[in-house]
Amino acid sequence: MTLKITILGCGNSTGVPAIGNYWGQCDPSEPKNIRTRSSIVVQSAKTNIVIDTGPDFKAQLNRADINHLDAAFFTHAHSDHVAGIEDLRGLVFRMEQSTMPIYANHETIEELEHKFAYLFNGGKAEIYPPILEAHTLEPNQFGALQSFGDIQYTPFIQDHGTCESIGYRFGDLAYSVDILTLDKTAINALKGIKTWVVDCTGYHSDTNPVHANLKTIYALNEEIQAQKIYLTSLSLGMDYQTMIGELPNGYAPAFDGLELMAKVQADSTGE
Repeated sequence: MTLKITILGCGNSTGVPAIGNYWGQCDPSEPKNIRTRSSIVVQSAKTNIVIDTGPDFKAQLNRADINHLDAAFFTHAHSDHVAGIEDLRGLVFRMEQSTMPIYANHETIEELEHKFAYLFNGGKAEIYPPILEAHTLEPNQFGALQSFGDIQYTPFIQDHGTCESIGYRFGDLAYSVDILTLDKTAINALKGIKTWVVDCTGYHSDTNPVHANLKTIYALNEEIQAQKIYLTSLSLGMDYQTMIGELPNGYAPAFDGLELMAKVQADSTGE
């Protein structure tokens, strides 16, 4: 089975350009420097799921011409990954279904239910019914093969410095956004992948307290052994063409709209 995975957004929390049309060190004449906040959509022949609904979520779906989602999965509750969750309302109404399931760890579900209570419980008027149905990923599910519809995935826990985030593996491809580093359990969950989409906001910095830098990614991949690494969560200091010129073979910056394929074996993690 083959899954199509589209990078809806590969930017960090500011996006590129940042508010005020600020481009930092990114060349505004390079289209691949235009980056919305990090998110992906995973598609099989029957099922569409999105991972994270940041503030650019509506524009991302419109650009990718996606008018149907079966579920939303979340990496963590920081606003650049969840602030567009309200736009699921319009999608649910258009799809003429009562609710949409969302999946995340306990901490993220708890924060979403607090910030967006009306999406789970309904508003004060009848015209605002509940539109989201929360599903908590339990500890015994991490590192174990799960499925939603006909999409198989393996969630794993990541260190994001101030909190835990969730990475997701789909057969021979994995998505690790917002990480500082990974422990042995997460590394073991990733062994056997061919493609790794991974956070590198730290880039050349040794002092970023919540995001990985290039040295960390290189070291982690010595163990993981992915053949192709796409760096995501790219900041204002990460010009596309500059990165192309300096990254080693097998490494490349992601860009909004990048399409990847993941091969999933029916009864395994894809190893």
